[in-house]
Amino acid sequence: MISFKRTTFLLRVIVLVFLFGLSQAAFAQNTENWTKEQLMEPAVLAQKLKEDKEVVVISVGPGALIPQSIAIGPAQEEKNLEALETKLKGLKKDTELVIYCGCCPFEHCPNVRPAIGLLQKMEFTNYKLLNLPHNIKADWLDKGYPKVKL
Repeated sequence: MISFKRTTFLLRVIVLVFLFGLSQAAFAQNTENWTKEQLMEPAVLAQKLKEDKEVVVISVGPGALIPQSIAIGPAQEEKNLEALETKLKGLKKDTELVIYCGCCPFEHCPNVRPAIGLLQKMEFTNYKLLNLPHNIKADWLDKGYPKVKL
């Protein structure tokens, strides 16, 4: 028969292992796979769009609210990540690409990391992540940058 002390000890170990696993999962989600230099400020993209500069803008979130952006759908879903890969296969590795989601703050976003990871895996060299640290409403729409007409 297992003693009360041993049962309590085992229960504590199980709880600690569970909590450690949760914190590791949260940490993995918060790990950025881009650098500060790879962030593009919204004003820069808005100016590029205004000047009709050649840039490929890809929405990897639930919708494409920025004009001229290609809607892939949430990159956390395998089928959408595959669609992104298919779209990227026809582009030169040095094509200027801007990825955005805007569903939520970066630390919680389930879509930007898989998309950036795919760009890295495919060896693209000229990509940026649109700097929407809060969400697309606060960081793009509320600032009066261009939006698609709904």
